[in-house]
Amino acid sequence: MFDAKIYTTRRAVLQQQFKHGLLLFIGNNDAPMNYTDNTYHFRQDSSFLYYWGLDDPELAAVIDVDAGTHTIYGNDFTIDDIVWRGPQPTVAERAARAGVTAVATREALARALDEAVRKGRRLHYLPQYRHDNALAIADLVGIRPDMVNAHASISFIKAVVAQRAYKGPEEIREIEAAVNLAHDMHVLAMKTARPGMYEREVAGAMAGLVESRGSQLSFPIIFSVHGETLHNHAHDNLMQAGQMAVNDSGADSPLHYASDITRTIPIGGKFVGPQRDLYQAVLRAHKKALAAAKPGVKWMDVHLAACRSLAEDLKAIGCMKGDLDAAVREGAHAMFFQCGVGHMMGFDVHDMEGLGEQYVGYDPTVTRSTQFGLKSLRMGRALEPGFVMTVEPGIYMIPTLMDKWRAEGKFTDFLNYDVIDKFRGFGGIRVEDDIVVTDTGSRILGQAIPIEIDEVEALAR
Repeated sequence: MFDAKIYTTRRAVLQQQFKHGLLLFIGNNDAPMNYTDNTYHFRQDSSFLYYWGLDDPELAAVIDVDAGTHTIYGNDFTIDDIVWRGPQPTVAERAARAGVTAVATREALARALDEAVRKGRRLHYLPQYRHDNALAIADLVGIRPDMVNAHASISFIKAVVAQRAYKGPEEIREIEAAVNLAHDMHVLAMKTARPGMYEREVAGAMAGLVESRGSQLSFPIIFSVHGETLHNHAHDNLMQAGQMAVNDSGADSPLHYASDITRTIPIGGKFVGPQRDLYQAVLRAHKKALAAAKPGVKWMDVHLAACRSLAEDLKAIGCMKGDLDAAVREGAHAMFFQCGVGHMMGFDVHDMEGLGEQYVGYDPTVTRSTQFGLKSLRMGRALEPGFVMTVEPGIYMIPTLMDKWRAEGKFTDFLNYDVIDKFRGFGGIRVEDDIVVTDTGSRILGQAIPIEIDEVEALAR
């Protein structure tokens, strides 16, 4: 945990945003794999971690704005618990590390909230992404489970986003620690992947490295020679010389801040044929996005700059044609780049996505597009110092999309379908770094991870 003062300050700032009511935080519980005592690795709710710091299951907390009290609710271990899990600190001892002196049982939470509801006091809670927590809130406040998120507090969401969006120096250090671990994962993958291996062997080696460092993955590893499938979590392919493997993976820091890095590896040690040209196209778009990422610049504009760069190189090899400004404006480039150029990152690899992207990535000055491709941009609003972003342009040759758009006669002024058809089986290319926005620009976080063609090929050999 950070020093207790960090958590007390965060809670004080949050409390000042409200005049009355209760702010309820429901921590996560252990989640069973297939029966109660066989659980997945525990992961605490990110907003609970941000304000209270306690990385343990079956906890809840309340800020009573009117009384000015901060209370953590949980039950101490019984002797039966201790038999299986060993001695554990009491709830009071854990709470003290977060600067909290008031503790009570989970049963007391039900009584406190029942009394608040009966008195007509306003109860604020955040949207829930786990069904057990949604059921708990439904039971505590007396509403239908399927209506829990409909009644989540918009003012609470906006107050949390306004704090968590700006990463302090202590958070940047944690994220850089996570990026440095991702550096070792990606270098290991470049050195390990070779023809005749299964993807799972490389993914397993990276996961083992993370486990050996006492950490955990920030999301399931994406490692596939079918990189045209953006979130491809299967690792069943036997890799062959001449293919490319997209490696999108990251790890948690000790305090659960995330890293999210992508590199594309030539299987056999050399990018061949059009792979080299398209890799350079993606890398150029990456560098242009990095250069454009500055305070006051809308992330939407950073994305469109990367799209325009990709379109130029795709035109040079014959896949695109015509007026490129019009092509990007109308969305023709989404034949090759169907997602956003990046997203916020912090505790969550898609930071605060569970609170609603409309509150995290958009505001009254930037509305989300409905256009194919552009609608998948998770953030569009202006950058500010302290924002941590991923930068991840890519090119993805998806045969089903080729067939669909050609059959529909879409964008024939901008797309050369005969040339595009030759890229069936090409796969995909993506590169990704994590940056923090500074007062004057931005900087890449953590140890530099090989990205230039000669660097990547040298390791892959």
